[in-house]
Amino acid sequence: MKYKIFVSGVQKELKEERRAVKDFILADPLLSEYFDVFLFEDAPAKSKSAETVYLEEVRKSDIYIGILGQKYGAIKAGKISPVESEFREAKKVHKTILIYIKGENGQNDKKRDHGIQRLIKEISDSKQGFSRKRFNNSEELTRSVYASLLDFLKEKGIVGRGAFDERICVDAKMSDIDHEKVKWFLRVAREERKFPLSPKSSVTDVLIHLNLLRDGKLTNAAILLFGKNPHRFFLQAEVKCLHLTGTEVYKPFLSYKVYSDNLFEQVDKAVGFVVDIIKQAVIQQKHTPQFKRPFEIPIFAIQEAIVNAVAHRNYNVTSGVQVMVFADRIEVWNSGSLPPELSVEDLRKPHTSYPANPLLANTLYFGSYIQRTGSGTVEMIKQCHDQGAPEPEFVLIRNVEFRAILPRDIFTESALAQMGLNDRQIKAIMYVKNKGRITNREYRQLNNISDEGARRDLEVLLKKKIFKTQGRGRSLSYIM
Repeated sequence: MKYKIFVSGVQKELKEERRAVKDFILADPLLSEYFDVFLFEDAPAKSKSAETVYLEEVRKSDIYIGILGQKYGAIKAGKISPVESEFREAKKVHKTILIYIKGENGQNDKKRDHGIQRLIKEISDSKQGFSRKRFNNSEELTRSVYASLLDFLKEKGIVGRGAFDERICVDAKMSDIDHEKVKWFLRVAREERKFPLSPKSSVTDVLIHLNLLRDGKLTNAAILLFGKNPHRFFLQAEVKCLHLTGTEVYKPFLSYKVYSDNLFEQVDKAVGFVVDIIKQAVIQQKHTPQFKRPFEIPIFAIQEAIVNAVAHRNYNVTSGVQVMVFADRIEVWNSGSLPPELSVEDLRKPHTSYPANPLLANTLYFGSYIQRTGSGTVEMIKQCHDQGAPEPEFVLIRNVEFRAILPRDIFTESALAQMGLNDRQIKAIMYVKNKGRITNREYRQLNNISDEGARRDLEVLLKKKIFKTQGRGRSLSYIM
């Protein structure tokens, strides 16, 4: 059985938001299993009047979602708008009513049509008992809808059996646990996080202390973290790593690995995969010993992106974590959304942590893999800033997939050579990366080349959009 949702809102003004709600619900693996969505604009043409059709659909629905914006909607003489009519009908027949108001309150509400102001005032009356939330964009709207519908399913007893990591892993036995990995964890947790158990504690005691046993049985988290072969129980518990030649996903891949060990090893091996690709360059400076440049992306940022994907992903779906190393960036994908309390913008500032898998997050914290305070993404940004690397980007796709994107410095010597540049041009690019600019005269001196040759070389770098000019005349120079 599926519950039917009726989505209401002024069609012209809120076209994008109405469509976003329907598309999100039908794309989400959990919600699509339990809900169907009715949008009037998607209904086939009928001989009945529009008013008759939409009121019939309200009566046939289980949940009424009302989206309120600035406009009240068209009305006929002596009548109310379709939005208010639908709301009144849902209220009359005792449907579950969820209201979402676009924009903040205060002065913004006073600019709305009078009819909308009146509805907001009625809905805001605590005695009415309506569920209402504010939103500013479609992403915030769909996250709020997700949280409300999840609460609806919990009230019906359909979900609410605990998070994935808290459930008992059917058929798992203590013999499936890697005792050596537990001992390793105990040693690290004591050294890094002052874990209270003694070094001689039994495996069972450690699992009990971490809440990884329920009624004496192993939880999903216990197998994911310490299982000898978690993949036997969860095919989706893996990290796929790809090294690609360019900036798009095209075969053949330079390298492709799938890691399906316990979560600690998945993270370690995936980080190692990336680090092996972006190895530190050894630079020879005149009159100085050799030294290594920093990695083009801070190692902390790489590890944080991967461990967050593993810790916070949605293990109820079949897709795993994917790490892709492109020529110009690293992307880390995981299924799942942000919690309703957080937006993508919140990740760029200090925020409270809302782990999707609390048992996994707690154990990874004691293993010194993640932070508890929600500071990891902020530290990623800081370390990239401190190193002069581009800022990481965080993207939420249709509220069902999260991506962390780490831009790379694409102007490495090997990457430039693949672009067909000659040694003189590559040397000049390295010069500008260190000095910030280069003139035609400096280019000639650096490469012992004629004025005409320098102009030809520099013209190629301009056409490839590696250099651009700054200033004019005698002050003309070239910058990245």
